[in-house]
This record gives sequence, C-alpha cells and structure tokens, in this order.
Amino acid sequence: MNPSRALNDTTIPLAGGKGSIPAVGFGTLIADPVAARRAIKVALEVGYRHIDAAEAYRNEEVVGAALQESFAEGIVRREEMFVTTKLWNNNHRPERVGPALEASLRRLQLDDVDGYLIHTPFAFQPGDEQYPRGEDGQPLYDPGVTLLQTWQAMERLVDEGKCRYIGLSDVRLDRVKEIYAAARIKPAVVQVECHPYLPEWDLLDFCAQHDIVFLAFAPLGHGMQPSVLNDPVITDIAQRVGKTPAQVALAWALQRGSAFLTTSTNPGRIRENFDITDLPADALQDIRHAITTRVRFNDVVETGLPGFILRA
Repeated sequence: MNPSRALNDTTIPLAGGKGSIPAVGFGTLIADPVAARRAIKVALEVGYRHIDAAEAYRNEEVVGAALQESFAEGIVRREEMFVTTKLWNNNHRPERVGPALEASLRRLQLDDVDGYLIHTPFAFQPGDEQYPRGEDGQPLYDPGVTLLQTWQAMERLVDEGKCRYIGLSDVRLDRVKEIYAAARIKPAVVQVECHPYLPEWDLLDFCAQHDIVFLAFAPLGHGMQPSVLNDPVITDIAQRVGKTPAQVALAWALQRGSAFLTTSTNPGRIRENFDITDLPADALQDIRHAITTRVRFNDVVETGLPGFILRA
C-alpha cells in the first residue's frame, strides 16, 4: 500500500485570481468566551489558517482578541490568515450591509476580512433585534428587500477593499443559481451543512463547474443522532486505514473537492481534526455508495433560524 498523503495543507483556488482558501478551517461557534478564545489559539498553534466567524455568533470580539494575541505572540501573521465572517439576516437592507461589516471589523480588530458571506438567504425585519418575532412567535421577515439587492451591496464591499471575496451560506442550489446568474461579482464560496449523510452532490457539482469553493460545515454531523461517526461504513474504513472515524469523514470531504470547518474546545480533538491523510479509492467509493442514510441536522435552509446557535 502506498503511504498516505497529508491533506491538512490543502488549498483551493478562489475565482478571479484572488488567491486561495485553506481547505481545513476552524469554526468559532463556541458559546463560552473563555473556551472559545482558548480553542481558537490552540487551532492556530496546530496549524489552522482559516477562521470562520459570524455576527450571529455574538463572539466576534473573542475571535478578534484570540487573533490579536496570536499575532502578538508570533504564532501566526495576519497575512498567513484567512478570516471569514457573515452578514446576519436583520442587516439585509442595502444601506445596512456596509455598516454591518464595519461593526464586524471593529469587533474582530481587523482592517478587512478575506471573506464575507450572507449568512442565510432570509431577510429578517431590519433593526437591532437578532431574531425579530411576531405575536405568533414566528420570525418577522422583510419583504422589502431581495437577495439580489443584498448581494449587490456585498459587491460594493469588494470594490471598496473591505473583503476579498463574497459568498453565500445556508442556501439551496436554486438560490445559488439565481445569484450566480445575476451577479456582477460571482459567489466565490458557498457554505452549507454537508457530511456523508447529506453529501449535496448536485450543489458540489455546480460549484465545481463554476469555480465556487464548496465549504462544508458540520462535516462530522455536529454530534447529533443518527451519528455519522458511528456509521458502520465509516468505522470499518477507520479500522482499515488506521485513522479515527472523524479523520475518515474529513478526508472524504477534502478528497471530493470541498473545504470544511470543524469546531471543538478539546485540544486533542482540534489536533485530530487537523491530522488528515488521504483515503484509498475503494474507501471513497464505499462512502458514496454504501451509506444510504440521509439526514439534514440543521433546518436553517427552511427558516433562516440556524438550529446550532442558541437563541434566547
């Protein structure tokens, strides 16, 4: 058997000659600020160079502090980093998009970000309320703005040098096609839930055909049931190749051409999720054809309310 090849330094080119994105990224959806700051610094020490944040996570200040400490301690330089954050649903009105990014930059203590994503395609009622709701408890949506209008405001941020790329998140293929067809600046990244139980082959193929980076979140199933990591196909491959089930699922993600984000506060798990080597062709075929379970763990694509974020 040929020796396995390390995959943790994989990068994926961005459209338009804007460099590349590290395929192995670290997500910052960690509720406890002390744990989040510690985990981000461990991730940077281990070698992660893509940090994914969001206005909706309500911890951009923590992410910024961890980054600035790591810069000051010589762990990493800003120019080595790829930092992404996201526009939340209550800021979809074009006049709110620029100020929302400026606020994120202040919290992150950065002059610009590498990537800025529309967190979901759903516009909520504009204002300071993160989850505006009516008397019936349902989200208050904003019929006064379209996704394309929000996208055009995002394009202006690229023109102004506030971000290098823009993209979409928590979105279905039809909305990606809609924006791609109308956009002056095409989406560079699409971030969606994806794992062996939700492979999203059609969306992945569209992204590959149009030079869009497909970025998977929850690539290990977010610890939910049914468990991706306990799937017998995954565990059998892990035994065959001498890796953990998590490393198998993450290698599958990279070898099919996607980037991914993992999140953990456990230093051992953070290192484990970075220590990825390639799988043999038969293992990739087994994952594609022998796993038939299909589960979406986060229904954000239906409502714009992300199930993994705790809401008051």
